[in-house]
Amino acid sequence: MRTPFRLTPPGADLRGDYWSDAAPGEAAAPDEGAGAASGAAIVVCHGFKGFKDWGFFPHLCERLAEQTGIPVVSFNFDGSGVRDSDFDDLKAFSHNTFSRELWDLEAILDGLASGRLGDVEVSPATRFGLLGHSRGGATCILKAGLRSQVRGLVTWASISSVTRYESFADRWEAGETVIIPNARTKQDMPLERNVLDDMRANRERLDVLASAASLRIPVTVVHGTADESVPFSDAWRIADAVGDLARLVGVDGGTHTFQAGHPFAGATPELEEAIDASVELFTRALK
Repeated sequence: MRTPFRLTPPGADLRGDYWSDAAPGEAAAPDEGAGAASGAAIVVCHGFKGFKDWGFFPHLCERLAEQTGIPVVSFNFDGSGVRDSDFDDLKAFSHNTFSRELWDLEAILDGLASGRLGDVEVSPATRFGLLGHSRGGATCILKAGLRSQVRGLVTWASISSVTRYESFADRWEAGETVIIPNARTKQDMPLERNVLDDMRANRERLDVLASAASLRIPVTVVHGTADESVPFSDAWRIADAVGDLARLVGVDGGTHTFQAGHPFAGATPELEEAIDASVELFTRALK
């Protein structure tokens, strides 16, 4: 069951979906042998130029909720650029930062802990699993290092450092607006220097690998060996930083989106391998 919600903490507009085998506010009934327990929730975070309804995300959320028996939340970051339709708020997109995403994710976790996401009453959660794709993976690693209620973490094609945005520094410092073409929508997507200023002002707090090294929870690092956007070496760095609690799943031949696209044309073997690894981690970590 998919229930839309809208959460409006001060200065933000977070649109999301609550996925559960039970109606909102009722306890979910886990599948026989799934090992899920009440009081848990999984939160899924999209990446750069992503959003909750992009490609595989609805399929992923539905599968996680069905196979673990644990409620799943997906949402659009306030700076995703997506409100009611596909990239209809490019001003918000242009000013997004990692600190802002951490704040947005905190608001979602607080809502789940209180048992309310906007006007939607949900099962209160005391333990969280986080799953993030690409840039969202880095946001989840950082949040897991800050909030003790996070008990399990999965990254998909995650970046291992926020410093990749330094490549635009000269253009921003010259007063330019960086333009990121969106091949799918044919939009020119602007990026202002907010992300650079945030990164430089908060280097320690936004150190992805330092946060990974601080984790004492099970982590599964999923990454396609043919990822064309984030090198597979980023997965090695994350897993190495986490240490013995990390499991690295290299999806043979997998691309950045595990051969899936938007609009979603159905699951691929690479995507199913990533989902299976995620189900295993959350079932084990959130019992």
